[in-house]
Amino acid sequence: MPPPSHATLLVIDDNPSVAAALEVLFSLHDYRTLRASSPDEGLALLATQAVDLVIQDMNFTQDTTSGEEGEALFKAIRAAHPDLPVILLTAWTHLEAAVDLVKAGAADYLAKPWDDRKLLATVGNLLELGQATRAMADCARRDHRQRRELERDHDLRGLVWADPAMERVLCLATQVARADVPVLVTGPNGSGKEKIAEILQANSSVKDGPFVTLNCGALPSELIEAELFGADAGAYTGAGKAREGKFEAADGGTLFLDEIGNLPPEGQMKLLRVLETGRFSRLGSNREKQVKVRVISATNADLPAMIREGRFREDLFYRLNLIEIRIPPLAERPRDILPLAQSFLAAGKSLSEGAAQALQRHAWPGHVRELKNVMQRACLLSASPVIQAGELGLPVVAASAAHPASGPEPELDRDSIEQALARAGGVVSQAAIELGLSRQALYRRMERLGIARP
Repeated sequence: MPPPSHATLLVIDDNPSVAAALEVLFSLHDYRTLRASSPDEGLALLATQAVDLVIQDMNFTQDTTSGEEGEALFKAIRAAHPDLPVILLTAWTHLEAAVDLVKAGAADYLAKPWDDRKLLATVGNLLELGQATRAMADCARRDHRQRRELERDHDLRGLVWADPAMERVLCLATQVARADVPVLVTGPNGSGKEKIAEILQANSSVKDGPFVTLNCGALPSELIEAELFGADAGAYTGAGKAREGKFEAADGGTLFLDEIGNLPPEGQMKLLRVLETGRFSRLGSNREKQVKVRVISATNADLPAMIREGRFREDLFYRLNLIEIRIPPLAERPRDILPLAQSFLAAGKSLSEGAAQALQRHAWPGHVRELKNVMQRACLLSASPVIQAGELGLPVVAASAAHPASGPEPELDRDSIEQALARAGGVVSQAAIELGLSRQALYRRMERLGIARP
C-alpha cells in the first residue's frame, strides 16, 4: 500500500549513520525526512515544520544508558504535540523505559538494530491511523447528508441506527477499517460488537478474505489453544487426527476473538507472539506456520482491572488495543430504539403509540439483543396487526419518569423532522417520540416549518 501523500517524518538521533540510514530507507518509500541530532534541534524543527510522525532515539549522552534524555524528549514532544505519533528506537538497556513510555502514549518501540520491513509497516499503519483520527474529529460536524454518504460509500452490513452516538462509532469503524492493525471492540453484552467487527472486515483491504470467529468464553480453557492454533494428532486426549486452527482458517482475512478476557494465560502468551511475528505452532508440533491475519477482539470485561489483578497480560492488552471502538449501551443511544424495534417487526406488524412509548421508557439492560427478543415475542403472541404496550411484556414505568413535562422543547431543523418522519413511516406519534417531543408539539413545529402532514 503506498504511503499517505506528503507525509513528513522527523528522525531525532545523534548517531549520523543511524539518521542517514533511516533517511535513505524512507526516501526509497516516498517519505520526506527531516533530521535532528539533538533533542533541542528536534523540538525546534517541530516548532517550525509540519511533521506527521517522529522516530526518536532513547539516549543522547554517550556515557549514560538510562534513557532519561529520550524520556525527557518524548515528554516534551507529547506536551507540545499531544496527537503526534512517536516511535522509540531503543537498545535493550532502555527497554523498560520504552515500555513505560508506550503506556504514557508513545505509538510503539523498536529495538536496535531494527527490521526495515517492520519499521516501514509500523510507520505506514501509524500514518493511516493519524488520518483516521483526524477524520474522526470531523465526525462531530457531520450532518444528515454525511450520514447518507456513510451509507453510500461503505458496507454497513445492514446496520440500523439513528442516534449520533452510533454514528460516531460508525465513523471511527469505517475510517480505521483499511488500516491493518488490531482493533479492540468494547461494550456490554448484546450491544452489537460482532456487527461492528463485520463492518470492519467488510470495509478492509482483506474484505474478500475469510472472516473467522471464535468465542473465547464458550470453550473450556484446555480447548481454546487447540481452537486458535490447531493441533496435531495425539496432541491431547481425544485428538485422533490433525485439526486446523482458527488462525490458519483466517489466513488472508480477519479473525474475530469475542470475549477475549476469557483467554487463559498460556493462550494469551501465544496470541501475543502471533500478533508480534505472525508465526505459531500447532499443539503437539514444533513446526512453525506463518500467517497474515487481521485480529479484531471484543470484550465486555474491564481489561485494565483484570491486568491489575494479574488475570490479563498488560503487553497483550496494548497490542490488541492499538485502537478501541466502544459501543455505547442502548440506553445511551435512545434514538436507535424505535428504528431497531421496527426493523425487528414481522411483516404486516406495527407499533401502537403506547407500545412505542413503552419501548422508549424501558432501561434495556439486555441492550439490542433484549430488544430483538422482545419484538420477536410480541410479534408471535399478538393476534392484532398493531402491537399494544401490554403485549411487549415490559414493566410499567410512569410516563413522567421518561418524559418530564418541564423544560424547553429541543430545537430541531426541517431535515431532522423530515428524516424522523421517514424513519417512522409517516407515523407522527412515533417520530415525536424519537425526537423527544409530544405529538402536539411536533405538529406545531411542522406547521411553523411548512412541513405537510403525512
